Amino acid sequence: MDIVARHADAQPDKAAVIDGDQRLTWREYQAARNRLAHALGDLGLMAGEHVVLYAHNSLEVLLASAAARALGLIPVPMNHRLTAEEVAYILDDSDAVTVFASDAFVPMLERVRAGAPRLRHVVLLGGERRAWASHVNDLIAAGRPDAVAEPTGLGGSMIYTAGTTGKPKGALRRSIDPRAIVSRVGVLNCVAPTDVHLVAGPLYHSAPGGFALYAHLFGQTVVVMRKFDPEDALRLIARHRCTTTFMAPTLLKRIVDLPAEVRARHDVSSMRSIVVAGAPCPMRVKEEVLAYFGPVLYEFYGSTELGIDTVLLPGDMLRKPHSCGRAAPDIELAILDDEGRPLPTGQPGELHVRRYPGVFDEYYKKPEATRETARGDWLSVGDVAWMDDEGFVYICDRKRDMIISGGVNIYPAEIEDVLHRHPGVQDAAVFGVPDPEWGERVHAAIQPRSGATITAEAVIAFCRAHIADYKTPRQVSFHDEFPRDTAGKLVKRLLREPYWAGQTTRV
Repeated sequence: MDIVARHADAQPDKAAVIDGDQRLTWREYQAARNRLAHALGDLGLMAGEHVVLYAHNSLEVLLASAAARALGLIPVPMNHRLTAEEVAYILDDSDAVTVFASDAFVPMLERVRAGAPRLRHVVLLGGERRAWASHVNDLIAAGRPDAVAEPTGLGGSMIYTAGTTGKPKGALRRSIDPRAIVSRVGVLNCVAPTDVHLVAGPLYHSAPGGFALYAHLFGQTVVVMRKFDPEDALRLIARHRCTTTFMAPTLLKRIVDLPAEVRARHDVSSMRSIVVAGAPCPMRVKEEVLAYFGPVLYEFYGSTELGIDTVLLPGDMLRKPHSCGRAAPDIELAILDDEGRPLPTGQPGELHVRRYPGVFDEYYKKPEATRETARGDWLSVGDVAWMDDEGFVYICDRKRDMIISGGVNIYPAEIEDVLHRHPGVQDAAVFGVPDPEWGERVHAAIQPRSGATITAEAVIAFCRAHIADYKTPRQVSFHDEFPRDTAGKLVKRLLREPYWAGQTTRV
Protein backbone atom coordinates (compact mmCIF):
# COMPACT_ATOMS: atom_id res chain seq x y z
CA MET A 1 0.00 0.00 0.00
CA ASP A 2 1.66 3.21 -1.20
CA ILE A 3 0.10 5.76 1.15
CA VAL A 4 1.73 8.76 -0.54
CA ALA A 5 0.44 7.64 -3.97
CA ARG A 6 -3.04 7.08 -2.58
CA HIS A 7 -3.25 10.64 -1.26
CA ALA A 8 -1.65 12.10 -4.41
CA ASP A 9 -4.39 10.45 -6.48
CA ALA A 10 -7.22 11.52 -4.16
CA GLN A 11 -6.14 15.10 -3.44
CA PRO A 12 -3.34 16.06 -5.86
CA ASP A 13 -3.55 19.81 -5.31
CA LYS A 14 -3.83 19.78 -1.53
CA ALA A 15 -0.68 20.81 0.38
CA ALA A 16 1.27 17.86 1.77
CA VAL A 17 4.05 19.89 3.42
CA ILE A 18 4.46 23.58 4.22
CA ASP A 19 7.86 24.79 5.39
CA GLY A 20 8.09 28.56 5.52
CA ASP A 21 7.77 29.74 1.92
CA GLN A 22 8.19 26.20 0.58
CA ARG A 23 5.02 24.29 -0.22
CA LEU A 24 4.56 20.92 -1.94
CA THR A 25 1.18 19.56 -3.00
CA TRP A 26 0.55 15.85 -2.64
CA ARG A 27 1.19 15.43 -6.40
CA GLU A 28 4.51 17.29 -6.11
CA TYR A 29 5.44 15.48 -2.91
CA GLN A 30 4.83 12.08 -4.52
CA ALA A 31 6.90 12.97 -7.60
CA ALA A 32 9.82 14.25 -5.51
CA ARG A 33 9.58 11.23 -3.18
CA ASN A 34 9.63 8.85 -6.16
CA ARG A 35 12.57 10.59 -7.82
CA LEU A 36 14.61 10.57 -4.63
CA ALA A 37 13.77 6.93 -3.89
CA HIS A 38 14.79 5.79 -7.38
CA ALA A 39 18.02 7.79 -7.13
CA LEU A 40 18.83 6.16 -3.78
CA GLY A 41 18.17 2.77 -5.33
CA ASP A 42 20.55 3.65 -8.16
CA LEU A 43 23.21 4.32 -5.51
CA GLY A 44 22.84 0.71 -4.42
CA LEU A 45 20.77 1.13 -1.25
CA MET A 46 18.67 -1.93 -0.44
CA ALA A 47 15.65 -2.72 1.73
CA GLY A 48 16.49 -3.37 5.35
CA GLU A 49 19.59 -1.16 5.43
CA HIS A 50 19.82 1.68 7.94
CA VAL A 51 20.01 5.37 7.01
CA VAL A 52 20.64 8.14 9.52
CA LEU A 53 18.68 11.41 9.41
CA TYR A 54 20.99 14.03 10.93
CA ALA A 55 19.04 17.16 10.17
CA HIS A 56 17.09 20.12 11.45
CA ASN A 57 13.33 20.16 10.89
CA SER A 58 12.61 20.83 7.22
CA LEU A 59 10.58 19.77 4.21
CA GLU A 60 13.70 17.97 2.96
CA VAL A 61 14.04 15.73 6.01
CA LEU A 62 10.40 14.63 5.68
CA LEU A 63 11.01 13.92 2.01
CA ALA A 64 14.19 11.95 2.76
CA SER A 65 12.34 9.86 5.34
CA ALA A 66 9.49 9.16 2.90
CA ALA A 67 11.92 8.15 0.13
CA ALA A 68 13.81 5.87 2.51
CA ARG A 69 10.59 4.16 3.61
CA ALA A 70 9.55 3.73 -0.03
CA LEU A 71 12.68 1.62 -0.57
CA GLY A 72 12.18 -0.36 2.64
CA LEU A 73 15.14 1.33 4.33
CA ILE A 74 15.08 1.86 8.10
CA PRO A 75 15.30 5.57 9.04
CA VAL A 76 17.44 6.34 12.11
CA PRO A 77 16.77 9.92 13.30
CA MET A 78 19.73 11.31 15.23
CA ASN A 79 19.70 13.99 17.88
CA HIS A 80 21.60 16.95 16.46
CA ARG A 81 22.76 18.14 19.89
CA LEU A 82 25.26 15.29 20.27
CA THR A 83 29.04 15.61 20.54
CA ALA A 84 31.46 14.11 18.01
CA GLU A 85 31.99 11.05 20.21
CA GLU A 86 28.26 10.41 20.39
CA VAL A 87 27.67 10.97 16.66
CA ALA A 88 30.53 8.62 15.77
CA TYR A 89 29.17 5.96 18.12
CA ILE A 90 25.66 6.02 16.62
CA LEU A 91 26.93 6.00 13.02
CA ASP A 92 29.00 2.94 13.85
CA ASP A 93 26.57 1.13 16.15
CA SER A 94 23.61 1.58 13.78
CA ASP A 95 25.53 0.13 10.80
CA ALA A 96 24.28 3.10 8.80
CA VAL A 97 25.03 2.97 5.08
CA THR A 98 23.85 6.52 4.34
CA VAL A 99 23.47 9.79 6.25
CA PHE A 100 21.04 12.52 5.23
CA ALA A 101 22.47 15.70 6.72
CA SER A 102 21.60 19.36 7.05
CA ASP A 103 24.34 21.73 5.92
CA ALA A 104 24.96 22.78 9.53
CA PHE A 105 26.23 19.29 10.37
CA VAL A 106 28.72 18.92 7.52
CA PRO A 107 31.71 19.91 9.72
CA MET A 108 30.77 17.24 12.25
CA LEU A 109 30.45 14.58 9.55
CA GLU A 110 33.82 15.53 8.13
CA ARG A 111 35.29 14.82 11.56
CA VAL A 112 33.64 11.48 12.26
CA ARG A 113 32.56 9.74 9.04
CA ALA A 114 35.83 7.81 8.72
CA GLY A 115 34.91 5.96 11.91
CA ALA A 116 31.75 4.45 10.40
CA PRO A 117 32.99 1.50 8.30
CA ARG A 118 29.65 0.71 6.63
CA LEU A 119 28.87 4.30 5.67
CA ARG A 120 28.84 4.54 1.86
CA HIS A 121 26.97 7.76 1.09
CA VAL A 122 26.27 11.19 2.55
CA VAL A 123 23.29 13.09 1.13
CA LEU A 124 23.21 16.81 1.87
CA LEU A 125 19.75 18.27 2.46
CA GLY A 126 20.68 21.77 1.35
CA GLY A 127 23.62 24.15 1.38
CA GLU A 128 26.80 23.92 -0.66
CA ARG A 129 27.81 20.84 -2.61
CA ARG A 130 30.79 18.77 -1.46
CA ALA A 131 32.94 16.45 -3.56
CA TRP A 132 32.50 13.59 -1.07
CA ALA A 133 28.70 13.86 -0.82
CA SER A 134 25.57 13.79 -2.95
CA HIS A 135 23.09 16.65 -2.87
CA VAL A 136 19.37 15.99 -2.46
CA ASN A 137 18.45 18.39 -5.28
CA ASP A 138 20.77 16.60 -7.72
CA LEU A 139 19.37 13.19 -6.74
CA ILE A 140 15.77 14.39 -7.19
CA ALA A 141 16.64 15.84 -10.59
CA ALA A 142 18.30 12.58 -11.68
CA GLY A 143 15.66 10.18 -10.36
CA ARG A 144 12.62 8.84 -12.17
CA PRO A 145 9.10 10.04 -11.25
CA ASP A 146 7.41 6.67 -11.88
CA ALA A 147 5.93 4.61 -9.08
CA VAL A 148 8.03 3.01 -6.38
CA ALA A 149 7.32 -0.57 -5.36
CA GLU A 150 6.75 0.34 -1.72
CA PRO A 151 6.79 -2.49 0.84
CA THR A 152 3.55 -3.24 2.68
CA GLY A 153 2.85 -0.86 5.57
CA LEU A 154 4.90 2.14 6.63
CA GLY A 155 8.29 0.49 6.93
CA GLY A 156 10.27 0.54 10.15
CA SER A 157 12.37 2.87 12.28
CA MET A 158 15.20 2.81 14.78
CA ILE A 159 15.41 5.53 17.42
CA TYR A 160 18.26 5.79 19.89
CA THR A 161 17.03 6.09 23.45
CA ALA A 162 20.33 6.47 25.35
CA GLY A 163 21.19 3.65 27.65
CA THR A 164 21.02 2.35 31.18
CA THR A 165 24.30 0.55 30.47
CA GLY A 166 26.16 3.72 29.54
CA LYS A 167 25.70 3.76 25.77
CA PRO A 168 22.66 4.70 23.66
CA LYS A 169 20.47 1.84 22.43
CA GLY A 170 18.72 1.65 19.07
CA ALA A 171 15.07 0.70 19.60
CA LEU A 172 14.36 -1.12 16.35
CA ARG A 173 10.96 -1.59 14.75
CA ARG A 174 11.25 -3.54 11.54
CA SER A 175 7.71 -2.57 10.54
CA ILE A 176 4.96 -0.20 11.67
CA ASP A 177 1.38 -1.45 11.65
CA PRO A 178 -0.99 1.26 10.28
CA ARG A 179 -3.99 -0.42 11.93
CA ALA A 180 -2.43 -0.04 15.37
CA ILE A 181 -1.78 3.64 14.64
CA VAL A 182 -5.40 4.23 13.63
CA SER A 183 -6.76 2.69 16.83
CA ARG A 184 -4.39 4.40 19.24
CA VAL A 185 -3.96 7.79 17.56
CA GLY A 186 -7.66 7.98 16.73
CA VAL A 187 -8.61 8.46 20.37
CA LEU A 188 -6.38 11.56 20.41
CA ASN A 189 -8.77 13.23 17.94
CA CYS A 190 -6.13 13.92 15.28
CA VAL A 191 -6.83 11.52 12.41
CA ALA A 192 -9.23 13.46 10.15
CA PRO A 193 -7.95 13.89 6.56
CA THR A 194 -8.89 17.58 6.79
CA ASP A 195 -6.57 18.17 9.75
CA VAL A 196 -3.55 20.45 9.43
CA HIS A 197 -0.75 19.25 11.69
CA LEU A 198 1.88 21.55 13.19
CA VAL A 199 5.32 20.01 13.83
CA ALA A 200 6.55 21.99 16.84
CA GLY A 201 9.24 19.74 18.33
CA PRO A 202 12.39 18.29 16.76
CA LEU A 203 11.70 15.48 14.31
CA TYR A 204 14.48 13.34 15.75
CA HIS A 205 12.31 12.75 18.81
CA SER A 206 9.96 9.79 18.54
CA ALA A 207 6.74 11.73 19.24
CA PRO A 208 7.12 14.78 16.93
CA GLY A 209 8.50 12.52 14.18
CA GLY A 210 5.83 9.91 14.79
CA PHE A 211 2.92 12.35 14.72
CA ALA A 212 4.23 13.90 11.49
CA LEU A 213 4.28 10.40 9.97
CA TYR A 214 0.77 9.71 11.29
CA ALA A 215 -0.50 12.98 9.80
CA HIS A 216 0.67 11.88 6.36
CA LEU A 217 -0.82 8.44 6.91
CA PHE A 218 -4.22 10.17 7.13
CA GLY A 219 -3.58 12.54 4.22
CA GLN A 220 -3.18 15.69 6.29
CA THR A 221 -1.12 18.79 5.60
CA VAL A 222 2.04 19.01 7.72
CA VAL A 223 3.31 22.49 8.69
CA VAL A 224 6.96 22.42 9.77
CA MET A 225 8.50 24.67 12.39
CA ARG A 226 12.26 24.69 11.86
CA LYS A 227 12.83 25.91 15.41
CA PHE A 228 10.28 26.37 18.14
CA ASP A 229 9.29 29.85 19.19
CA PRO A 230 6.08 30.23 21.23
CA GLU A 231 4.64 33.22 19.37
CA ASP A 232 5.69 31.77 15.99
CA ALA A 233 3.71 28.65 16.91
CA LEU A 234 0.59 30.77 17.50
CA ARG A 235 1.24 32.71 14.31
CA LEU A 236 1.47 29.50 12.25
CA ILE A 237 -1.66 28.06 13.84
CA ALA A 238 -3.58 31.21 12.88
CA ARG A 239 -2.08 31.51 9.39
CA HIS A 240 -2.56 27.89 8.30
CA ARG A 241 -5.60 27.12 10.50
CA CYS A 242 -3.70 24.26 12.15
CA THR A 243 -5.95 21.79 13.94
CA THR A 244 -3.52 19.37 15.63
CA THR A 245 -0.07 19.36 17.17
CA PHE A 246 2.14 17.46 19.58
CA MET A 247 4.10 19.43 22.18
CA ALA A 248 6.21 18.45 25.15
CA PRO A 249 5.15 20.19 28.39
CA THR A 250 8.04 22.65 28.18
CA LEU A 251 6.79 24.00 24.85
CA LEU A 252 3.25 24.40 26.13
CA LYS A 253 4.58 26.19 29.19
CA ARG A 254 6.40 28.68 26.95
CA ILE A 255 3.13 29.41 25.14
CA VAL A 256 1.00 29.96 28.25
CA ASP A 257 3.79 32.07 29.78
CA LEU A 258 3.50 34.58 26.94
CA PRO A 259 1.85 37.84 28.01
CA ALA A 260 -1.93 37.71 27.65
CA GLU A 261 -1.87 40.56 25.14
CA VAL A 262 0.54 38.59 22.90
CA ARG A 263 -1.66 35.49 22.97
CA ALA A 264 -4.73 37.61 22.24
CA ARG A 265 -3.24 38.72 18.90
CA HIS A 266 -3.58 35.27 17.36
CA ASP A 267 -6.71 33.35 16.38
CA VAL A 268 -6.13 29.77 17.55
CA SER A 269 -9.77 28.70 17.37
CA SER A 270 -8.97 26.14 14.64
CA MET A 271 -7.03 23.97 17.11
CA ARG A 272 -8.95 20.86 18.18
CA SER A 273 -6.25 18.48 19.45
CA ILE A 274 -3.10 19.39 21.35
CA VAL A 275 -1.31 16.24 22.42
CA VAL A 276 1.14 16.43 25.31
CA ALA A 277 3.53 13.73 26.53
CA GLY A 278 7.20 13.08 27.16
CA ALA A 279 7.24 14.28 30.77
CA PRO A 280 4.75 15.07 33.54
CA CYS A 281 2.78 18.18 32.61
CA PRO A 282 2.21 20.58 35.53
CA MET A 283 -1.44 21.11 36.42
CA ARG A 284 -0.99 24.88 36.16
CA VAL A 285 0.08 24.48 32.53
CA LYS A 286 -2.84 22.16 31.78
CA GLU A 287 -5.31 24.62 33.30
CA GLU A 288 -3.95 27.54 31.29
CA VAL A 289 -3.84 25.55 28.03
CA LEU A 290 -7.50 24.60 28.51
CA ALA A 291 -8.41 28.20 29.34
CA TYR A 292 -6.66 29.58 26.23
CA PHE A 293 -7.27 26.89 23.59
CA GLY A 294 -10.46 25.32 24.96
CA PRO A 295 -11.12 21.62 25.73
CA VAL A 296 -8.57 20.32 23.21
CA LEU A 297 -5.75 19.00 25.43
CA TYR A 298 -4.98 15.28 25.27
CA GLU A 299 -2.23 13.53 27.19
CA PHE A 300 -0.65 10.12 26.75
CA TYR A 301 1.93 7.98 28.46
CA GLY A 302 4.24 5.99 26.26
CA SER A 303 7.82 5.38 25.22
CA THR A 304 9.98 5.00 22.14
CA GLU A 305 9.88 1.25 22.69
CA LEU A 306 6.23 0.69 23.57
CA GLY A 307 4.43 3.52 21.75
CA ILE A 308 1.20 5.08 23.07
CA ASP A 309 -0.04 3.12 26.10
CA THR A 310 -2.49 5.39 27.95
CA VAL A 311 -4.65 8.35 26.94
CA LEU A 312 -6.13 11.11 29.10
CA LEU A 313 -9.06 12.91 27.44
CA PRO A 314 -9.84 16.64 27.83
CA GLY A 315 -12.87 15.93 30.00
CA ASP A 316 -10.72 14.05 32.52
CA MET A 317 -7.79 16.48 32.50
CA LEU A 318 -8.94 18.40 35.60
CA ARG A 319 -11.05 15.61 37.10
CA LYS A 320 -8.05 13.28 37.32
CA PRO A 321 -5.09 15.55 38.21
CA HIS A 322 -1.65 13.95 37.82
CA SER A 323 -3.04 10.94 35.92
CA CYS A 324 -1.78 10.05 32.45
CA GLY A 325 -5.07 8.38 31.52
CA ARG A 326 -6.48 4.94 30.94
CA ALA A 327 -5.25 2.18 28.65
CA ALA A 328 -5.25 3.19 24.99
CA PRO A 329 -7.37 1.12 22.57
CA ASP A 330 -6.09 -2.45 22.18
CA ILE A 331 -3.56 -1.95 25.00
CA GLU A 332 -3.57 -4.15 28.09
CA LEU A 333 -1.80 -2.80 31.19
CA ALA A 334 -0.72 -4.44 34.44
CA ILE A 335 0.87 -3.20 37.65
CA LEU A 336 3.20 -5.97 38.80
CA ASP A 337 5.41 -6.49 41.85
CA ASP A 338 9.02 -7.63 41.72
CA GLU A 339 7.89 -11.25 41.39
CA GLY A 340 5.58 -10.52 38.47
CA ARG A 341 2.37 -10.73 40.49
CA PRO A 342 -0.52 -8.30 39.84
CA LEU A 343 -0.95 -5.64 42.52
CA PRO A 344 -4.31 -4.37 43.82
CA THR A 345 -5.87 -1.02 43.00
CA GLY A 346 -4.00 1.89 44.55
CA GLN A 347 -0.77 0.01 45.19
CA PRO A 348 2.32 1.09 43.21
CA GLY A 349 4.39 -1.33 41.19
CA GLU A 350 6.14 -1.59 37.85
CA LEU A 351 3.90 -0.68 34.91
CA HIS A 352 3.81 -3.34 32.18
CA VAL A 353 2.25 -3.45 28.73
CA ARG A 354 1.25 -6.74 27.12
CA ARG A 355 3.17 -7.35 23.91
CA TYR A 356 1.18 -6.35 20.81
CA PRO A 357 1.76 -6.25 17.02
CA GLY A 358 3.97 -3.31 16.10
CA VAL A 359 5.77 -2.99 19.44
CA PHE A 360 9.54 -2.60 19.10
CA ASP A 361 11.42 -5.75 18.07
CA GLU A 362 14.70 -5.29 19.91
CA TYR A 363 17.46 -3.02 21.04
CA TYR A 364 19.73 -3.35 18.02
CA LYS A 365 22.64 -5.72 18.71
CA LYS A 366 21.89 -5.66 22.45
CA PRO A 367 20.07 -8.92 23.27
CA GLU A 368 20.61 -8.67 27.02
CA ALA A 369 19.07 -5.20 27.19
CA THR A 370 16.15 -6.48 25.10
CA ARG A 371 15.57 -9.38 27.49
CA GLU A 372 15.56 -7.02 30.45
CA THR A 373 12.42 -5.26 29.14
CA ALA A 374 10.34 -8.46 29.08
CA ARG A 375 8.57 -10.59 31.66
CA GLY A 376 6.94 -13.23 29.48
CA ASP A 377 4.38 -11.44 27.31
CA TRP A 378 4.67 -8.28 29.41
CA LEU A 379 7.05 -5.44 28.57
CA SER A 380 8.26 -2.55 30.75
CA VAL A 381 10.58 0.43 30.50
CA GLY A 382 10.84 0.61 34.29
CA ASP A 383 8.19 3.14 35.34
CA VAL A 384 6.48 2.74 38.71
CA ALA A 385 2.76 3.52 38.75
CA TRP A 386 -0.51 2.82 40.47
CA MET A 387 -4.05 2.52 39.10
CA ASP A 388 -7.28 3.83 40.60
CA ASP A 389 -10.63 2.06 40.65
CA GLU A 390 -11.60 3.61 37.29
CA GLY A 391 -8.46 2.34 35.59
CA PHE A 392 -6.63 5.68 35.50
CA VAL A 393 -2.86 5.34 35.73
CA TYR A 394 -0.61 7.55 37.85
CA ILE A 395 3.15 7.48 37.23
CA CYS A 396 4.86 8.03 40.58
CA ASP A 397 8.49 6.98 40.17
CA ARG A 398 10.98 5.22 37.95
CA LYS A 399 12.39 1.86 38.83
CA ARG A 400 15.32 2.63 36.58
CA ASP A 401 17.27 5.83 36.74
CA MET A 402 16.08 7.75 33.69
CA ILE A 403 15.80 11.53 33.98
CA ILE A 404 13.22 13.46 31.94
CA SER A 405 14.22 17.08 31.41
CA GLY A 406 12.09 19.21 29.11
CA GLY A 407 10.57 16.04 27.62
CA VAL A 408 14.00 14.60 26.75
CA ASN A 409 15.08 11.24 28.17
CA ILE A 410 18.50 11.32 29.85
CA TYR A 411 20.14 8.19 31.21
CA PRO A 412 22.48 8.62 34.20
CA ALA A 413 24.66 5.62 33.35
CA GLU A 414 25.89 7.36 30.21
CA ILE A 415 26.89 10.46 32.20
CA GLU A 416 28.40 8.39 35.00
CA ASP A 417 30.52 6.57 32.42
CA VAL A 418 31.98 9.94 31.37
CA LEU A 419 32.51 11.10 34.95
CA HIS A 420 34.46 7.97 35.82
CA ARG A 421 37.03 8.95 33.18
CA HIS A 422 37.90 12.12 35.13
CA PRO A 423 41.17 11.55 37.00
CA GLY A 424 39.85 13.32 40.11
CA VAL A 425 36.67 11.24 40.43
CA GLN A 426 36.60 8.14 42.63
CA ASP A 427 32.88 7.49 42.19
CA ALA A 428 29.90 9.27 40.66
CA ALA A 429 26.13 9.07 40.95
CA VAL A 430 23.85 10.99 38.59
CA PHE A 431 20.13 11.54 39.17
CA GLY A 432 17.35 14.00 38.46
CA VAL A 433 16.28 16.72 40.89
CA PRO A 434 13.20 18.98 40.66
CA ASP A 435 13.30 21.92 38.28
CA PRO A 436 10.37 24.35 37.92
CA GLU A 437 11.07 25.02 34.23
CA TRP A 438 12.20 21.64 32.86
CA GLY A 439 10.61 19.18 35.30
CA GLU A 440 13.98 17.74 36.25
CA ARG A 441 17.60 18.81 35.92
CA VAL A 442 20.69 16.66 35.98
CA HIS A 443 22.57 16.47 39.30
CA ALA A 444 25.95 14.78 39.72
CA ALA A 445 27.06 13.57 43.14
CA ILE A 446 30.84 13.13 43.20
CA GLN A 447 33.14 11.22 45.55
CA PRO A 448 36.59 12.67 44.81
CA ARG A 449 39.74 10.59 44.79
CA SER A 450 41.84 10.88 47.91
CA GLY A 451 43.99 14.00 47.69
CA ALA A 452 42.32 15.28 44.51
CA THR A 453 41.17 18.87 44.20
CA ILE A 454 38.13 19.13 41.95
CA THR A 455 35.47 21.80 41.48
CA ALA A 456 31.91 21.76 40.21
CA GLU A 457 32.96 23.93 37.28
CA ALA A 458 35.65 21.42 36.31
CA VAL A 459 33.19 18.51 36.46
CA ILE A 460 30.66 20.35 34.28
CA ALA A 461 33.30 21.41 31.74
CA PHE A 462 34.65 17.85 31.52
CA CYS A 463 31.17 16.46 30.82
CA ARG A 464 30.43 19.13 28.25
CA ALA A 465 33.55 18.09 26.31
CA HIS A 466 32.34 14.50 25.98
CA ILE A 467 28.53 14.48 25.90
CA ALA A 468 25.76 16.71 24.61
CA ASP A 469 25.00 19.86 26.55
CA TYR A 470 21.51 18.73 27.58
CA LYS A 471 23.03 15.69 29.34
CA THR A 472 25.65 17.77 31.19
CA PRO A 473 25.01 18.13 34.94
CA ARG A 474 23.55 21.48 35.95
CA GLN A 475 24.66 21.11 39.54
CA VAL A 476 27.27 19.07 41.42
CA SER A 477 27.61 17.96 45.03
CA PHE A 478 30.66 16.44 46.70
CA HIS A 479 30.64 13.59 49.24
CA ASP A 480 33.37 12.00 51.34
CA GLU A 481 31.54 8.66 51.14
CA PHE A 482 28.52 7.29 49.26
CA PRO A 483 25.76 5.34 51.02
CA ARG A 484 26.05 1.62 50.28
CA ASP A 485 24.19 -1.54 51.24
CA THR A 486 25.73 -4.55 52.99
CA ALA A 487 26.95 -5.87 49.64
CA GLY A 488 28.75 -2.60 48.93
CA LYS A 489 26.27 -1.50 46.25
CA LEU A 490 25.58 2.22 45.96
CA VAL A 491 22.13 3.18 47.31
CA LYS A 492 21.46 6.11 44.96
CA ARG A 493 18.01 6.60 46.43
CA LEU A 494 19.53 7.99 49.64
CA LEU A 495 21.42 10.63 47.66
CA ARG A 496 18.34 11.54 45.63
CA GLU A 497 15.70 11.59 48.39
CA PRO A 498 16.54 14.95 50.06
CA TYR A 499 16.00 16.83 46.81
CA TRP A 500 12.50 15.34 46.34
CA ALA A 501 11.25 15.77 49.90
CA GLY A 502 7.77 17.27 49.81
CA GLN A 503 7.19 16.56 46.12
CA THR A 504 3.93 14.78 45.16
CA THR A 505 5.67 12.58 42.60
CA ARG A 506 9.27 11.48 42.01
CA VAL A 507 9.27 12.18 38.26
